[in-house]
Amino acid sequence: MKKQTGPVKAYNNLEFLNSSDARTIRILSEFYEPEARFARNNIVDTIVFFGLARICSRKDALKLLSTAKKDKSPSSKRKFEHALKALEMSQYYEDSVELSKRLTEWSMSLPSKEKRFIICSGGGPGIMEAANKGAKLAKGFSIGLNISIPFEQFVNKYVEPELAFEFHYFFMRKFWFSYLAKALVAFPGGFGTMDELMEILTLVQTQKKSSPLKIILYGESYWREVLNFEALIEHGMISSSDMKYFEFSSTVDNAFEKITTYFTKNFLGKNKKHK
Repeated sequence: MKKQTGPVKAYNNLEFLNSSDARTIRILSEFYEPEARFARNNIVDTIVFFGLARICSRKDALKLLSTAKKDKSPSSKRKFEHALKALEMSQYYEDSVELSKRLTEWSMSLPSKEKRFIICSGGGPGIMEAANKGAKLAKGFSIGLNISIPFEQFVNKYVEPELAFEFHYFFMRKFWFSYLAKALVAFPGGFGTMDELMEILTLVQTQKKSSPLKIILYGESYWREVLNFEALIEHGMISSSDMKYFEFSSTVDNAFEKITTYFTKNFLGKNKKHK
């Protein structure tokens, strides 16, 4: 290997590239590098799954419950209640797997040379893992837009390396969630899920998201409990017409029907455009 003898070229200067002076370059990299990979893989648009990273599968929840039943420590009651809740919430993991699987099978059956309606998640555990797993079970592939944070930051095993991304900037990750999305399915989640959901709703409400977008809040009882939409209307924070921007769904069959019907009407057939 030839030894460097002169000054280092700017694009090879890691000290500079990691400095505050090169922040703009790093931001642009998180736009252009994913764009190049999506183009290389002929991906046109996506179905985005949001949801809590901590929701586990039914199998893992049953293991947690079994362990909690054997626990004799002072905190055993709390652990048992936590395990029961994990088992209850695991249904959302299983539903995410099944919905992703069915949507992937449906999209793969379309007569198109382009990759349409590809499953896209945050690439981590929980609901994100379930969405990627469903696509894998359908013998398809999916996207994982991961983010570097102190916890829950690993890419799950169901994302192909070519479509696994590691973002530093939240806003660039959110851009890629929204830019290609033709549908969004929001499963139960916490701060992160609500942040992502509200940003998408704001983009749709303010018409910054120009292409049609189907938004499904999966788990109607959960969402109506944690977000009081009627109170927002009563206080004049939103108008009743804003409720048209999303729909509730509580079964895989219902969500699948709503999404595929919407796609067929708005994006498929003669004279339908991608964006």
